[in-house]
Amino acid sequence: MTSSYRNRDLWFGLLAYFLGFLGNTLFLLFPLYLEQFQPSKTWVGLIMGVHSLTAIMIRPFFGPLIDRKGARKITLYSMIFMLAVIPAFHLLAGAGWLAFFLRALLGAGWGVNMIAVISMCSDLAPKERLAYSLGIIGVAGIIAGAVGPMLAEETIRYFGFGGLFNASAIALALGALCVLAIREPVHKEAATQESKIHMLRRYPLATLSIIGLMPVVHGAVRGAVVNFITLFGSSAGFQRVAPFFLAFSLAAVLTRLGIGDVSDRYGRKQVILPSALLISINLFWIAAVENYTSFVLSGFVAGLGQGLMFPALSTYLIDFFGREHKSFALALYMSLFDAGMGMGSPLFGWISDISGYRCMYAVAGVLLVVFTIIFHFKSPQPHSGVPAAVRKA
Repeated sequence: MTSSYRNRDLWFGLLAYFLGFLGNTLFLLFPLYLEQFQPSKTWVGLIMGVHSLTAIMIRPFFGPLIDRKGARKITLYSMIFMLAVIPAFHLLAGAGWLAFFLRALLGAGWGVNMIAVISMCSDLAPKERLAYSLGIIGVAGIIAGAVGPMLAEETIRYFGFGGLFNASAIALALGALCVLAIREPVHKEAATQESKIHMLRRYPLATLSIIGLMPVVHGAVRGAVVNFITLFGSSAGFQRVAPFFLAFSLAAVLTRLGIGDVSDRYGRKQVILPSALLISINLFWIAAVENYTSFVLSGFVAGLGQGLMFPALSTYLIDFFGREHKSFALALYMSLFDAGMGMGSPLFGWISDISGYRCMYAVAGVLLVVFTIIFHFKSPQPHSGVPAAVRKA
């Protein structure tokens, strides 16, 4: 790592991201709480998916606000907002509209928090290795993704779901303290005078549609994994699903730390295609898995694909719109990704209601393969904005 990663404020920022992510990741086991009330899988998908939908609705308003007010301040306010929502989960007595509403509020807070804290951290990271930097920042979320389900299982076992909600609140409170500990303001790169609307008009609608749909499809497929893998594992007779998330996270971390800069060196599209194909192959693997060892190994392979896909695809959008519009591009990418998560959850829940989880994962694999091929051949190859000598270093 470069000396930038030893910066005190960046470490506090990464810890804040980890704790905020952990507070939300604990809710990956929330479907188990809902299951006791015997809702349909489609309704479970809607409750879980609305978390992403509210994030999508609110993020476009906060990109410019972060530029005006500062990422640190917005990060802190969003954590306080989520802290105010969490206690209301103790009032739930069913899987009805209150559960839906609280998940929506939590998603709104998380949607703002994620873009703000990533913007805050990325401005402290090396600009010539943007994909690698975003990958390193994402490692904090990946680790939370591994710790969250394991911590949630043990918390539920000893303290029930009330303890789970309290653990989420504690994580968010500690994250807010980390944000307060960041001393120096984060200064973003100055944007050009060209408006984003005018910038978008430079490209054909078909090109913009293909670019915009790629993170949507990726998000939908990701939602099929994270929102239903717990119920799939239970239906397959696997008593624990936390090792799946642990294997996933371990692979994603190793990938980002080892070859996270591969798209900085060779180009975004040259990495997006093989990583998406790897994710698709793994979805077919999950659809056919019969034993627990194979189930856990599928989590590791999924992590390899995700570890390459996120930094490559997110920096593709940043390169496409220009580094001076980095916050806008990040907010757009996250909104599109979460749109896929939100729409994909009820869609794949509906498919699983009709044909079962295995068919659902096979359909997700086909969808990702088909659209990735279209994206690879029809989308432009943007310039990274980094000198070639730096990219080859």
